[in-house]
Amino acid sequence: MTSTAVPATVLVDGGYELAEGGRWVDGRYVYVDILSGRLFELRDTTGPAQLAGLDVTLGAVAPVADRPGTWIAAAGTGIALLSADGTPEWLDRPEDRTPLPSRMNDGVADPAGRFWAGSMAYDGTRGAGSLYRTDPDGTVVRVLDGLTIANGPAFTADGTTMYLADTAVGTILRCRVDPVSGDLTDGPEPFARLREAEGSPDGMTVDEEGCLWVAMWGAGAVRRYQPDGRLLHTLAVPAPHPTSVCLPPGDNRLLVTTARYGVTNPTAASGAVLSVPVPVRGTPACSWRDRR
Repeated sequence: MTSTAVPATVLVDGGYELAEGGRWVDGRYVYVDILSGRLFELRDTTGPAQLAGLDVTLGAVAPVADRPGTWIAAAGTGIALLSADGTPEWLDRPEDRTPLPSRMNDGVADPAGRFWAGSMAYDGTRGAGSLYRTDPDGTVVRVLDGLTIANGPAFTADGTTMYLADTAVGTILRCRVDPVSGDLTDGPEPFARLREAEGSPDGMTVDEEGCLWVAMWGAGAVRRYQPDGRLLHTLAVPAPHPTSVCLPPGDNRLLVTTARYGVTNPTAASGAVLSVPVPVRGTPACSWRDRR
């Protein structure tokens, strides 16, 4: 295992309370500011532009196939479609039916066209979070419960393996997925367990070589793991709370969102979008396929 501190470029200054959910979509970088309910895009030739603003929290989005400007979103207490003007069409609000005040958190579309998103209780109650799958027919299914802060779903290119972080308990889980049905065929099983001093696993992505990159909340670092769970590399970043990682397919850089939330003395890198040179590339975000 190697560890390096590579100079990071601040692409967007630290104006976000809890930036998260960075994805590469149609040649641009898309991310959210969870607590303010805002969706942004960043292109290489321009600064950030707001695409939508909700009156509820916004955990993550994925593009909707064949519907430019439309997104499926983990927002508020459920799953919604966001039109080009940001108006939500709710598919379901399952967290309205839970005993504790809760919200949706991170989410991602898989290669088969489903959308997966986790949830958490506002007070961080242990075991109160869940993982949901939204199928192409619009049905929202609870797949796992007993989680605390479900974060960073990430899929391998063939869609048969899903990684899921339970941030609050310092565990990265691995599940085998049937790409046809979306059912879990094995797991969840522990992929990595982190000690408190190592930080907490947050947003994740899989690179072109099948390795897993993990933002380490509280540690100011990003980790890269081999598919067998071996830690390959730790990359230091200039912010204590990195929240998501994205590897664009066109160049060798890692895009990292960070948070000002919980930082006593924030700098321009806290609550920012960072760019760090790396030796590998990623893949574009998958889309949710609306078959309703």
